[in-house]
Amino acid sequence: MANQHGHFLNVIDVGSAKTCALVAEITENGLRYRGHGVAESRGTRKGVIVDLEKAVSSIQKAVESAEDRAGAPVEHALVGVAGSHVRGINTHGGITFGNRPREIAHEEIRMAVDKARAISLPADREILHLLPQEFILDEQSGVHDPLGMMATRLEVRVHMVTSASSATQNVVTAVNRAGVHVDDTVFEPLACADAVLRSDERDLGVCLADIGAGSTELVIFCQGAVAYTGVIPIGGDHFTSDLSVGLCTPVNEAEKLKKLYGNAIVTLIPEGNEVEVPSVGDRPSRLLTQRLLGEILEPRARELCEMLRESMRQSGMFEACLAGLVLSGGGSRLPGLLDIAESVLRKPVRIAWPVPLAKMPVELAEPEFAAALGMIYYGHRARVARGIQDDRWSSRLKAMFVRKGA
Repeated sequence: MANQHGHFLNVIDVGSAKTCALVAEITENGLRYRGHGVAESRGTRKGVIVDLEKAVSSIQKAVESAEDRAGAPVEHALVGVAGSHVRGINTHGGITFGNRPREIAHEEIRMAVDKARAISLPADREILHLLPQEFILDEQSGVHDPLGMMATRLEVRVHMVTSASSATQNVVTAVNRAGVHVDDTVFEPLACADAVLRSDERDLGVCLADIGAGSTELVIFCQGAVAYTGVIPIGGDHFTSDLSVGLCTPVNEAEKLKKLYGNAIVTLIPEGNEVEVPSVGDRPSRLLTQRLLGEILEPRARELCEMLRESMRQSGMFEACLAGLVLSGGGSRLPGLLDIAESVLRKPVRIAWPVPLAKMPVELAEPEFAAALGMIYYGHRARVARGIQDDRWSSRLKAMFVRKGA
């Protein structure tokens, strides 16, 4: 435990396709990779645990592999939360000091945030994050940090990320049963942003879409602050399922075909190309045109991009995303998806390549590991911003006022 809280950061990403444990060391020169482990996820569907024992087994395999590489035990970790049960809410609140201006201290800021968070939530929901968007002092908006300023009234606009209590607790329980104490939880695309977004994108307005196996999580930044979070119930598994049904082939074979020959734009596939498609049961394999894969994948890709566009519009942030869309997660690797996204949204789109840790193996510098790497950066940033040196740092990871620097 002393090593974890003194020199190491551990994170666990429990996804629908894979479970990843990542260990980083905090050195005088910054963060350095120490080890990681990846295991096929079992017992998890669409970001929610549906079989606890299978999920525990997957976590244990990933953690044991990470421990072997790191040469250190993984006893504590920051754990990611994702899935269609996550919701984002914009709210605001404030306090009045009287007729005479007074200096704003930490206590006044916390009181204003408490007012903003004092909204009625269903009994089955809990708050994952309270993210300040701006402070308003005597009707002067756009203040990022009111500490030490003078005012008679302090207001704050906050983005609140909530999750289903049972879904979050099941993830925590699974990690605990795997022998790891959960220090805190984080909405994965929020952490992912630390690994893939640039400060100018956040300021200009950008949407990050993390395309996982079971769903696509969104986070929109505007003027440097989180303006919207949401989830689209389409992920990479839906593309695979479409191929499995359309080609009448087992799901695992459909996944291989998608990765080897898939393309979201039919016209980019040369005419005449054929691929061997395994059949179900004892039936022999068949030779089918590669374009058939594109004909199956393209409608699903357009549906995902259209749902992304509508989600951005319904949030009122479509026009504000001047920096466009950033795609991360394993699902973003599908050839042609970027081009479809650009044609549907009519905005600039890029694939997210995460900022690597020092000494990190090259295979981790891929979009599918952006969330895990982002969780390392998120945890370290939160720790440094608070200047916490004792073992209780983890309990404050979700404190309100950490902002991403340049």
